[in-house]
Amino acid sequence: MKDCQATHPMEIAGLERKLPLFEVAPGVRIAVLNVLGDTELVETAARALAAKLSSLDYAVLVTAEAKSIPLVHALSVATGKPYVVLRKNYKPYMGDALSAETLSITTGTPQTLYLDAKDRHIMDGAAIVLVDDVISSGSTLQAMRAITDRAGAVVAAEAAILTEGERENWHEIVSLGHLPVFGVDP
Repeated sequence: MKDCQATHPMEIAGLERKLPLFEVAPGVRIAVLNVLGDTELVETAARALAAKLSSLDYAVLVTAEAKSIPLVHALSVATGKPYVVLRKNYKPYMGDALSAETLSITTGTPQTLYLDAKDRHIMDGAAIVLVDDVISSGSTLQAMRAITDRAGAVVAAEAAILTEGERENWHEIVSLGHLPVFGVDP
């Protein structure tokens, strides 16, 4: 059976990948980077991001659940910095968690991010780097900023494997590449 999925070729830190294109709104497609299970890409991207972040003074890496967890873990190994994961579901053991709402372009529905009470002390007064796999609309980043601000952290940088959409919106993001937003072929 022949695969008819349209793809976008992309080089990321010297690795070639074909990213599948998916329609996320009428007439609008995005190239989807799914790092889950792609150990080679995760580790290579983490090393490349670590090199780009090496001149910054920061203490903690912070990401949102779920696709960027392997990336932040590998980045933690590469930098020696601890990491915190903002969760998408509240569990009673999380105690007095901080929360903020986000609307991801890939899910299309509102989601809430939670900072577990056990992680609040590591964030208080810390310089942090916010990490995501792909920054598209910026809504997840905005929710991460809101939580970390309320936790008393200071954002030293924001990093992602790729940015997407209007390039000028992401000129301050430490990234390894950029994806355009695609139209739908007639």
